[in-house]
Amino acid sequence: MTETPEPEGVPGPEGAGPTLGPGVGASPSGVGVARRRKRRWLRWGAVGLSVLVLAAGGTGWAVYEKLNGNITKDMDAAAELARYEKERPTPLVHDAQNILLIGSDTRAGQGNRKYGQDEGTQRSDTTILLHLAADRQSATAVSVPRDLMVDIPGCRRPDGSRTKAQFAQFNWAFEFGGTACTIRTVEKLTRIRVDHHMVVDFAGFKDMVDAVDGVQVCLKNPVDDPDAQVRIAAGRQTLNGEQALGYVRARKSIGNGSDTDRMDRQQEFLGALVNKVRSNDVLLNPAKLYPVLDAATSSLTTDPGLASLRGLYELVRGMRNIPTEQVQFLTVPRQSYTYDANRDELIEPEAEQLFTRLRTDSPVEVAPAAPEDGTGRSDQADSGRETSEEDSGESHEESYEESYEDEGYDDGSWSDEKPDDPSHTPSPAPTFRGNTAAGSGCE
Repeated sequence: MTETPEPEGVPGPEGAGPTLGPGVGASPSGVGVARRRKRRWLRWGAVGLSVLVLAAGGTGWAVYEKLNGNITKDMDAAAELARYEKERPTPLVHDAQNILLIGSDTRAGQGNRKYGQDEGTQRSDTTILLHLAADRQSATAVSVPRDLMVDIPGCRRPDGSRTKAQFAQFNWAFEFGGTACTIRTVEKLTRIRVDHHMVVDFAGFKDMVDAVDGVQVCLKNPVDDPDAQVRIAAGRQTLNGEQALGYVRARKSIGNGSDTDRMDRQQEFLGALVNKVRSNDVLLNPAKLYPVLDAATSSLTTDPGLASLRGLYELVRGMRNIPTEQVQFLTVPRQSYTYDANRDELIEPEAEQLFTRLRTDSPVEVAPAAPEDGTGRSDQADSGRETSEEDSGESHEESYEESYEDEGYDDGSWSDEKPDDPSHTPSPAPTFRGNTAAGSGCE
């Protein structure tokens, strides 16, 4: 009797191993078993991968929601600005953006009371108009002195009452009516449309500096300023948040004690901070990037258009490729006010030249000024003045009032509109006193 051979690789009875049974469906070669095992592992692998993806997605969503929720949306300012929409300037260049950055020195809020008594008012310690060119190849940050004498429109106070329009120092606008009043004052002064705004307080500034592990500065002389609560040795120093805040706030103990000198120092520090944040050590290191994002979003009060991670991302994405030498800082051309040496006034026509170039998205050049020049303009810009105010025989107050009352002020002698030929750019471009991010920090 001929025996039927066992299939190769499949043991027979008596402990030789299981024979093929009904329903197994495997081929005599065992390929079916391998396929089933492979499918089982793929199934469990897919389940495991799904769990990991969901876990990672959940974590990512939680982080996104936390950072997104950190940002305070300034709805009051948005409503007030909408009320005065008809009086606001019209944007002249598509895709160019102007963002008003306000450093508030309010003593309200956690950690801010130790810098002085809180009288329940808002204060703007630093105000910078940041212009981003339409092609995102340059960024120009223009400081507006807190003591600059300007026209402040009638504004809504926090209690609902309204102030009267008046000629006063610039930082009163923030105290009178907060962000909306400051924006309207800047727009009246410059005729530049403010597209977005950001407000940061003392605590937020400190957190930003600490989040990047400090910012390096080089001091020719030691700093000891009890009013600003800062004491720093001379030389190359890496400032933590507390030291940096004191350094940019100090006034009487550093330099010539002027607000202009302090603004120069703030601009240099911001340039160094920009370099630190843009360095690969921060942007490509998630462990360092998250604290920066957390500090930045926690410290910000913004208009609704920027009050989200998406809005901030779109803004930052447009700035990330700007060369540091094209990140420029300057102060509006200013000088001591004719009737009060402790206040400032604009220098014309330099100030209007600057505002016109920003309105029309034309190039702006900056260059360091001579140490004795505290006017906020470079020697080149100064040389363009035909007569001094003393030579003109006209008081500042009279000329100021006439400039806004004279029917000929908008008679077409100059225009916000760009020339018909888009390739035409006024030449040469005026040069203003300032510096760039490339020249900030220690060399």
